[in-house]
Amino acid sequence: MTPYLDIHPEVAEALADNRPVVALESTIISHGMPWPDNFDMARQVEQIIRDAGAVPATIAILEGRLKAGLSEAEIETLAKAGQDVAKCSRRDLPYVVARGQHGATTVAATMIIAEMAGIRVFATGGIGGVHRGAQQTFDISADLQELAHTSVAVVCAGAKSILDLGLTREYLETQGVPVLGYRTDTLPAFYTRDSDETVDYRMDSDTDIAAFLNAKWHMGLNGGVVIANPIPNEYAMDKSAIDNAIEQALREAEEQEIHGKASTPFLLSRVAELTGGDSLAANIQLVFNNARLATAIAKAL
Repeated sequence: MTPYLDIHPEVAEALADNRPVVALESTIISHGMPWPDNFDMARQVEQIIRDAGAVPATIAILEGRLKAGLSEAEIETLAKAGQDVAKCSRRDLPYVVARGQHGATTVAATMIIAEMAGIRVFATGGIGGVHRGAQQTFDISADLQELAHTSVAVVCAGAKSILDLGLTREYLETQGVPVLGYRTDTLPAFYTRDSDETVDYRMDSDTDIAAFLNAKWHMGLNGGVVIANPIPNEYAMDKSAIDNAIEQALREAEEQEIHGKASTPFLLSRVAELTGGDSLAANIQLVFNNARLATAIAKAL
């Protein structure tokens, strides 16, 4: 156990009693949605996990302390601060901790802190991946490398559709990261239920997924697993509408020379504007849907 980690008492008690715990990221709070939608979403997703029979553990950094589980007041602090909070991946954790700052954790950083705390299942919106044009920019999310090494299962609505899904799948395959499709044969594309990419294995129940995770980790095969859970049909967006919005947002990002860690928050925000808020509503619903599946898997484990 690292001396820099604080585990919320509710989370620590659940872990000690071998009860199910589901990790949640905090970048979606500070950088993924505006106030107060972000605060309402964060509270609701924690309640969904509790109602389904597990303990939520929202993960972040506050005043230089790694946090596995936040109070409502701490969530509100992150939500109100928004993009003034540092967006933290693996490389950023030592700096933010050493400086005693606040930090919102990406998928990669959330996985790291979850594994430190002993949490095996994590629900998010969508994973990062290989950005479009990466053949020239080499812009590849650290989430993918983390999935190769850190033993946490990540329940998501696939990879964010602003990315190059084909190259993202190739990268995951190279790194030996299994991609499981929950009741789907194709990789969901965040706002839409499917894409042109396939998954490695289709799984139709939470118990099947739990058996896969147990087999992988008990064989000493370290590393994460992507569990791709399509957005509910009633909240899925029209593919042509979302593709048009993404293409426009990508052009604007290029014109404004927005790259690196700033690109994803800009693109998601701009897509929300271009779709009249429909993509934000879809984003919230897919997070709730992933939290329900993650809870079922954590209970089965």
